[in-house]
Amino acid sequence: MPVKSYKPTSPGLRQRTTSDFSEITKRGPEKSLTKGKLKTGGRDSRGHLTSWWRGGGHKKRYRTIDFKRDKHDIPAKVASVEYDPNRSAHIALLNYADGEKRYIVAPSGLKVGQTIVSGAAVDIVVGNALPLKAIPLGTVVHNIEFKPGRGAQMARSAGAAAQLMAKEGAYALLRVPSGELRRVRVDCYATIGQVGNLEHENISIGKAGRNRWLGWKPHNRGVAMNPVDHPMGGGEGKTSGGRHPTSPWGWKTKGKKTRNNKRTDSLIVKRRK
Repeated sequence: MPVKSYKPTSPGLRQRTTSDFSEITKRGPEKSLTKGKLKTGGRDSRGHLTSWWRGGGHKKRYRTIDFKRDKHDIPAKVASVEYDPNRSAHIALLNYADGEKRYIVAPSGLKVGQTIVSGAAVDIVVGNALPLKAIPLGTVVHNIEFKPGRGAQMARSAGAAAQLMAKEGAYALLRVPSGELRRVRVDCYATIGQVGNLEHENISIGKAGRNRWLGWKPHNRGVAMNPVDHPMGGGEGKTSGGRHPTSPWGWKTKGKKTRNNKRTDSLIVKRRK
């Protein structure tokens, strides 16, 4: 989907680009599949700020997405491709043969009127969902489960895709979007194809106000603060503080590894770095 640019009639439009939304076929969402979405302002259940620089932004309704694809062997017709304010990818509305409606993440190349299905022995067609053991090697997939039946947790954003590299016993080897090689159980479901809206990464925000629409507040630098507020604050004139970059609580930033998930360490064959 092409990226749309604007005449530089103002400083905010000079660098701004947006999607032209040529793939979108329906303006409003399916009301039965939406629900209200509360704003947290970056605060947890105790009221403590856990995600800084969040607040404001446009109101959104959450679209309930079917990440499990558990209606097996029931064909569904693609009714529309829609915009979703909660994710970078577009979503597709499916009308199942039994009358139920569900949203899925729209893969690249999915067309309105196309019929797709999920199951253990369905065709290798874009939009169909199968267990990894039924997918040929070299196939590009997205919406991949970590645990059978839990629902897709990997390769869900715009343009994301993983490649099935090998199968060894109870595990399949996947090259995920980060470049990491990871083992996943062959019983886990994945969807054929690449997530759509490939041009999302080429969009330029263009002005600070557009980030405010998305719920991002200004991020003030630690070196611009006072010593009481940040370890890198203070000093006469502009100074970087004479130490390695840290968070407001003194934790090392800028490249220090923070991952601590020993439970799945054995499933990572090759890290992305």
